[in-house]
Amino acid sequence: MTRVAFLAAACMLEGSDDPRSDAFEHALEFPLLREGCAEHGVELVEQVWNAPDLDASAFDACVIGTTWDYMDQRAAFEARLAEIAARCPLFNPLEVVRWNLDKRYLAELAERGAPVVPTRSCERVDAATLEAAFDEFGCDELVVKPLVGAGAWRQARVRRGEPLPAASELPPAEALVQPFLAGIETHGELSFVFIDGDFSHAARKLPAPNDYRVQSMFGGREVAHDASAPELQAARRALTCVDAELLYARVDMLPDASGALLVMELELVEPYLYPEQGPQLGARFGAALARRLR
Repeated sequence: MTRVAFLAAACMLEGSDDPRSDAFEHALEFPLLREGCAEHGVELVEQVWNAPDLDASAFDACVIGTTWDYMDQRAAFEARLAEIAARCPLFNPLEVVRWNLDKRYLAELAERGAPVVPTRSCERVDAATLEAAFDEFGCDELVVKPLVGAGAWRQARVRRGEPLPAASELPPAEALVQPFLAGIETHGELSFVFIDGDFSHAARKLPAPNDYRVQSMFGGREVAHDASAPELQAARRALTCVDAELLYARVDMLPDASGALLVMELELVEPYLYPEQGPQLGARFGAALARRLR
């Protein structure tokens, strides 16, 4: 049987001494993917991405899974992925991962015609930078994000005229600044999951009361979403801007004040694929992976 490593962070696996609060998402996703792969003759095996004894040459391929502790160790993460890619196929491909890790890719998507949330990058987050962004975007609320991050790590909501959050709550260095879109609180964020370029399913992610973050560790929840044709068209526009074959992709979108969907993130590295909202995910993933390894 073909063997494929599913790369994860140690804190996501059962038996971890220090599990993340969202480790249950790995427990929901991985069994479904493993079952779907097994149906196509592929054994999917959990592997800690930065374990010293990880031997990529023992596998026919590696898939980047729930590696959700890499944000503050990007150099080590990229180096390990490069080692793996030198020994076996890596999904998604290394060049795609390197491009997608740095959120400045959003500017490239916009240049290529994708509908993207207005975004500017800055070398540091300070009062002058934010004041300029307030004026540029014509808004009184902003969201600042690290260039490399996931799960709302070191992300902050900032209001005009209010003190900046503590330094520990802000991006550690370079950052992206975007206008805060109120639709996140009323409409929620939409995630469109694609497997091998084909649409699989969608989820609507809703924040907890008095919060804007939709991740489960902050009390967010997800429900299945019946994607409309215009919504799918908008999501696919983002994917067509990427000149690469993708095993998996997730397009996260929010409505602007007019209701038009804008890309918040194009997740090509380690996205959660919302298995509860897509019961056919495992079968689709397994079939796509098996096709690539024939």
